[in-house]
Amino acid sequence: MTKKVLIIATNGFEQSELLKPREALESAGIETTVASPETGQIKGWNHKEWGESVDVDIDIEDVLASQFDAIVLPGGQMNPDNLRMNRTVVDLVRTFVDGGKPVAAICHGPWLLAEADCLAGRTVTSWPSIRTDLSNAGATVVDKEVVVDGNLITSRKPDDIPAFSSAVIEAVNAMAEAA
Repeated sequence: MTKKVLIIATNGFEQSELLKPREALESAGIETTVASPETGQIKGWNHKEWGESVDVDIDIEDVLASQFDAIVLPGGQMNPDNLRMNRTVVDLVRTFVDGGKPVAAICHGPWLLAEADCLAGRTVTSWPSIRTDLSNAGATVVDKEVVVDGNLITSRKPDDIPAFSSAVIEAVNAMAEAA
């Protein structure tokens, strides 16, 4: 059976944090689907300027968590800051966490975990500027390339993408084997 990962993003996602994990997942034989509150295409942010556009595969309102094995939350400052204001996105994140499915968030992506009230008693990492927010949400925050705490996978920055992608692939494959 094909393994499927949902990637949730909107305009302003950090380009490398969506494109590189998606490429790694697909190279590992895992199908990816980009969901967004936007339709058509969303535009990435590439360091200090607008980057590439990515096709949106499905409207966030049409996503059924049951159709996916895991979720990836790219960072970029604008992307998760806007997404955490969307109740459907926050509820989906909570559904994946509560359902024990892998939830992978990089850079500013863990803001969505805080908004979904999923961090109490968990250990995570993130971009430095949001670590206080995560701590205030009940998490223990560490400065590591990748942190796996149960079904949560977090990383700090684009340099961590290889380790982040490997951890996501490992978690998705483990879920498939357990099923």
